[in-house]
Amino acid sequence: MVSLNRVVMHRSTRRMIDRLTPETLDAAEISGKFGKRFTFKSYTQFAYPTYDICAGPFTDPASGAVRQFDLILANQVWEHLDRPYTALGHVQQMLRPRGYFWIAVPFFIPFHAAPNDNSRWSARGLKNLLIEAGFDAHRITAKQWGNRAAAARNLEPDWPPAFDKATDDLTNDPEMPLCAWALAQKA
Repeated sequence: MVSLNRVVMHRSTRRMIDRLTPETLDAAEISGKFGKRFTFKSYTQFAYPTYDICAGPFTDPASGAVRQFDLILANQVWEHLDRPYTALGHVQQMLRPRGYFWIAVPFFIPFHAAPNDNSRWSARGLKNLLIEAGFDAHRITAKQWGNRAAAARNLEPDWPPAFDKATDDLTNDPEMPLCAWALAQKA
C-alpha cells in the first residue's frame, strides 16, 4: 500500500536525492526505512528507542566519536519528538561539512501518538525550523503538498488512506497542505 499522503512527497524527494548522486553518499536514517529506496555508498538505520536523537548525536560504540554522514534522513519522525530543536542540533553535529539533512513531516493529518504526537510544520514552518537550527536559508529547499479531497480522505476510519490512482487527485492546493518536506545543506 502507498499512502495517499506520501505519493507526491516521495516523487519530489526521489528527484532531490537523485541530484545528490546517492551512490557517493554515506547516509543515515533516523527511525525509518525510507532510505532503503536508494542505492547509497553506505546506509545506516538508527531506530528508536535504542537511538534517541533528542538524547544526543549518535556515536561510535568503540571510540565514542560522533558518527558522521553526508546525508541524514528523517521521514515522519520530527512530529513525534519532545525536543525537535535539540534533535536538530544533534543532526548538525552528525553531518559532515556540506552534508545534507532531509526531513518530511505531516501537517494536516490525524493525531497519531507513536509514542507521542507533538508538532506540525508547513513548508515555511519547516524552513524556519531548519534556519533556527543553523542551516543557511539559501541552502534549504522546502515543499508541501495537499488538497481538500485528500484531507477528507484522512478522516476515513482506515487511516492512512491508500492511494487510488483511478480516483485520487494529486493536484496541489497551497492552502491545504497535508505534508511538508525539506532538504537542507550544512554550511
